[in-house]
Amino acid sequence: MIHDTIFNPTLSGSMLPGRALQRTESAPAWPGLAIGAAILLALAGCSSKAAPNAGMPPPPEVSVANVLSKPVHQWDEFSGHVAAVESVELRPRVSGYVQRVAYQEGQDVHKGELLFVIDPRPYRAALDRAQADLERARSDSRLAQAQDARARSLIEAKAISREEFDQRKAATSGTGASVRAAEAAVAAARLNLQFTEVRSPINGRAGRALVTVGNLAQADATQLTSVVSQDPVYIDFESDEQSLLRYGEMARKGERNATKNPVRVGLASESGYPHEGTVNFVDNQVDPKTGTIRARAVLPNPDHLFTPGLFARVQLQGSGEFNALLIDDQAVLTDQDRKYVYVLGPKNVALRKDVVLGRSIDGLRVVQSGLTTSDKVIVHGVQKVFFPGMPVKPAQIAMGAPPPAPAAGQPGSH
Repeated sequence: MIHDTIFNPTLSGSMLPGRALQRTESAPAWPGLAIGAAILLALAGCSSKAAPNAGMPPPPEVSVANVLSKPVHQWDEFSGHVAAVESVELRPRVSGYVQRVAYQEGQDVHKGELLFVIDPRPYRAALDRAQADLERARSDSRLAQAQDARARSLIEAKAISREEFDQRKAATSGTGASVRAAEAAVAAARLNLQFTEVRSPINGRAGRALVTVGNLAQADATQLTSVVSQDPVYIDFESDEQSLLRYGEMARKGERNATKNPVRVGLASESGYPHEGTVNFVDNQVDPKTGTIRARAVLPNPDHLFTPGLFARVQLQGSGEFNALLIDDQAVLTDQDRKYVYVLGPKNVALRKDVVLGRSIDGLRVVQSGLTTSDKVIVHGVQKVFFPGMPVKPAQIAMGAPPPAPAAGQPGSH
């Protein structure tokens, strides 16, 4: 009757017991078997849930590294630009029409190399005229000297008057002065003729020709081209006044060398700071408008990698040597205004430790407090740690090393 009532809700409760019994005996057996199977499945489900660690994912694989301790220097970062040690705007010393451009634009030139030729013909004619004037002056001087010598003998014989003798003596001095003036005129004319050949005053790289053949170049006014030196180069940058005051205080305490200030330089296309130099100039006053002071470093440039005007990233050694604890920036997490890392605890579980961080040195971050040299920091795979105390599967690496390559068959492997 129970089965009949369940599977046939239309049956009335006033039905005769015998009839109900007949329906029960004649009912098929499959509903009871279905209910039994459902009960067995439910019991099996309960027993599977009660199994310890059943269905839990394995601990995530992470890379751990010991906190690095080593002596370091603090480096302060600034922005600067490359400048030439020597830079010349080339202008002619004599006026005239450009007769020849004797160099290839953009090429390296040596000191004394011919770059431009101004039409020399007027200056060669001026030199010839000056030389002729010199010959005339010398001839007059020789005549005056001969007359002076005769006058000396005649005055002793009282054959001429004292007045005439003085006139001849004065004529000798005058012709001597004329000779010296003519010699100076010849030297000036020869110099002007030499100036018609415009030569490079320094070793460096020449720019484009601003005046071409046939154009008039005015003495000391028209710029012909420019030449900039290539090796070494300057790196000009500006330091803030806070850094300047800190450097001075450390120098007074003996914590920083005030005379030897090494710098490291990187260009826009480079990673890190692969080039080294030294500061050779610091300005004598702070700019009150910007609160900065201009400084300059000098770097060797034998391969001509640096070109004047390029942007440069500059690191200036900002402290003496000190011992520091260093970790990889990839291990650092943020919780609002606090920084923390996960370290490997007993039984390979992740433990949280809050840290106070300092500057970045050589690609690693200085830890001012919160860690010790015995800590093993989770560096790679830290995003897989969801809560403190979570089990992990650690793999030891060196601090700052890249993550290990995934094993064959693992996600990310090829």
